[in-house]
Amino acid sequence: MYRVGVVGDKDSVLGFTAIGFEAFVADDAGQAEIIIRRIADANFAVIYITEQLAAVLGPFLAQYRNRRFPAIIPVPGVRGSLGIGMAGVHQCVEKAVGADILANE
Repeated sequence: MYRVGVVGDKDSVLGFTAIGFEAFVADDAGQAEIIIRRIADANFAVIYITEQLAAVLGPFLAQYRNRRFPAIIPVPGVRGSLGIGMAGVHQCVEKAVGADILANE
């Protein structure tokens, strides 16, 4: 059975345990990288990561982009959104459709 994890600061991730996700507290990029490497090979299908960590781990996270599992998805943390998650959605839609049909123009 596949698992779902959340990586980020304590305040952002602990609430996810209420819905059955496994929370991993990482206070900096180094800790997050170690955790992601470990759980990526431990039957996790989805790993949510706070946008604050995703912003500094971009090149590291790129190695997982073309893998089937795990899907690594940036989510806003308690400090708010940086827009990284939505930018990823726009890129995926543009790649699939050939145009950014989600643009706000």
